[in-house]
Amino acid sequence: MVARINTVTFEGVDVQPVDVQVQIAKGMPSFSIVGLPDKAVAESKERVRSALHALGISMPSKRVTINLAPADIAKEGSHYDLPIALGLLAAMDILPADTLANFVVMGELSLDAALRPVAGTLPAAMHAVANDKGMICPKQSGNEARWAGELDILAPDNLIQIVNHMKGAQLLPQPDALPDLLPDAASDQDNDAATTALQQDLSALKGQETAKRALEIAAAGGHNILLSGPPGAGKSMLAGCLPGILPPLTSREALETSMVHSVAGTLPAGGLVRQRPFRDPHHSASLPALVGGGHKANPGDISLAHNGVLFLDELPEFSRATLESLRQPLETGKAVISRANHHVTYPARFQLIAAMNPCKCGFLGDAKKQCVKAPACARDYQMKLSGPLLDRIDLFVDMPAVEIRDLSGDTPSGEKSAVVARRVLTARQAQYERQGTLNAHIPAAEIDHHIRLADDARAFLLRSAEKLGISARGYHRLLRVARTIADLNHGETTVTQADIAECLGYRSSLSG
Repeated sequence: MVARINTVTFEGVDVQPVDVQVQIAKGMPSFSIVGLPDKAVAESKERVRSALHALGISMPSKRVTINLAPADIAKEGSHYDLPIALGLLAAMDILPADTLANFVVMGELSLDAALRPVAGTLPAAMHAVANDKGMICPKQSGNEARWAGELDILAPDNLIQIVNHMKGAQLLPQPDALPDLLPDAASDQDNDAATTALQQDLSALKGQETAKRALEIAAAGGHNILLSGPPGAGKSMLAGCLPGILPPLTSREALETSMVHSVAGTLPAGGLVRQRPFRDPHHSASLPALVGGGHKANPGDISLAHNGVLFLDELPEFSRATLESLRQPLETGKAVISRANHHVTYPARFQLIAAMNPCKCGFLGDAKKQCVKAPACARDYQMKLSGPLLDRIDLFVDMPAVEIRDLSGDTPSGEKSAVVARRVLTARQAQYERQGTLNAHIPAAEIDHHIRLADDARAFLLRSAEKLGISARGYHRLLRVARTIADLNHGETTVTQADIAECLGYRSSLSG
């Protein structure tokens, strides 16, 4: 007899079905797992053997073969423990195989038959819903699976509970009903929750009004921004304020983001990612840590920042290879991890905010602390950033050193993040109504359709682009930023010359 249990494997956030086939046949006693298992899956037989022993069930003195089909796809992770154990119990006629066929099963077993939570429960549950099946998972993962929609969920604490439930000796309750995911971005509400979680408010940053305006533009249109200035100018503080002026995640964005964090094993127990992610890796981060990779092709920081913010402080201090690996994700919104026999793709539609000093010592252009090696110091430092990478940044902001008198208590505070957030939300609503996406993500083929320039604005832009030597990509990015400025300024359908002029003010010698 061959018992079959449904489980899954992951290729990025995509789910592939796996058929766990269990056969007990005559022969010398053995227990083998085939189907390209990794080390964690191969060790499953010892956890399963011990868990069955804890239930008072001995392994049959026969040849036991576990096949994980399809056999040509690598199987990774400890979530195969529970389907293997249930398949064995079905093959031994202890559990009804026909009932188990209606469930997708995943869970890690302890030696005492307790169940431990596993990564990837949310996308696995969504796969179960799509295939009209129920879900069997550890109790700690039950509420996470509940977010997938209406499905029958069995979430036991241990293996004996699921055995008793299948035999009718115990009834496992469904996880608690969950409220609606989140209000859509179209709803009229403050961004107070995000601001509270951030613990940074724009009003706390004295001075730097030009940089604050650029940050508002970046937030409104989803644009990438680079802040340059001496140490202590407030670059990191300003970057930390960005999540506080962004609208909350929509229901769709929350599910997308949570699926990435579920596969990575960083999803809060029983919950979703409710705030826009803010990832700030150290400049010593390796390429796999930032883009994704490693033995299991795990998502990196750019995917964990999906629908949120990636902050790279001290940008030139990152390795050249690490920075160059951002070029494709910035264009496509995807992180592709290549392997010899397959490719894994994670979503990576993040908003980049980067910060850097103008030179190695950091004081280029500071009248009080002149850089003694200028201009070579600045040239060598800035050459660590390639032209193609800089061409993918929309806004360049020079932040001068803050005057001490601006820090005094008599200096009036600027606008609070909640006030700016309302303007950002209004601008984003206009963009979604007009083109269904943020200005930064308008495809190049649709720019002329969605971004209309006044006659004088078009002539001014063409003259300026030719004089500055702006690339085709840079030209399109200028148009997208100008459209965002127009949305913030007046909400009119036509971009004016004043909008173009302000947009050009956020170009720098770095951008060419």
